[in-house]
Amino acid sequence: MSVADRDLVAALRAELAAIDPLRPCDRDAERAGLEAGGRSRDPVISRLAVRLGRREGSDLPVFDWATRADHCRLAWLRGRFLSHGSLSIANGRTHLEFVVAPEEAPALAEHLAQVSMPAAWRVRRGRGVVTWKSGEAVGLFLRRIGAGPSLLELEARQVSRTLRGELNRVLNAESANLGRSVEAAGRQLAAIDALERAGRLAAEPQVVRTVAAARRETPEATITDLADRLGLHRSLVQRALERIEQQVEIASGRLA
Repeated sequence: MSVADRDLVAALRAELAAIDPLRPCDRDAERAGLEAGGRSRDPVISRLAVRLGRREGSDLPVFDWATRADHCRLAWLRGRFLSHGSLSIANGRTHLEFVVAPEEAPALAEHLAQVSMPAAWRVRRGRGVVTWKSGEAVGLFLRRIGAGPSLLELEARQVSRTLRGELNRVLNAESANLGRSVEAAGRQLAAIDALERAGRLAAEPQVVRTVAAARRETPEATITDLADRLGLHRSLVQRALERIEQQVEIASGRLA
């Protein structure tokens, strides 16, 4: 990730860690989510644990997912993300994962599915990994666990990157189309000149002569532009130009 992306992720984590649950049950749930084994040395997490009332050697509250309300579940998930989660937004791709004990991964994935946020899970190098690779899914999760301004900044960057990518795609496509149009117009003008030098252009049908004259007057025009200018159907203009090139090929002996 770039420095700016890393700073944004750090700001988002700090924003989530600064949330002070009002309900005692939510405080207990988040404390349970911060259980030992995660980022215990992270100063942000350490300050959060102290603020929530956790002390070294004290018993952690027991969290029973099945019996707790959704607001408690989301508080627990916030603690789980802060202690066991990571977020990557490199190269316009959003990737969030929890790294937990292998036996917890399927249970955590099931918990997420129960709150309408299904995630994939697998075991990687002896650790359970629960993953989202969709920017929409990651945004939904972060929003539901309390992210605010930092998430808006993340989504704004994602939109900006998407728009830049789409703009580049359109520009590349337009450039390629323009190149093909210029090449085709060059061939058509050369064919028109060749037919005229051979004295065969005047013998062509009226529509072919009309299209040839319009092509000479506006060599930069697309076939659609020529059709609009002449009041003809696009396919008729296309066939007229193809006929001109074919007549030159016949005259040169390259077309039977």
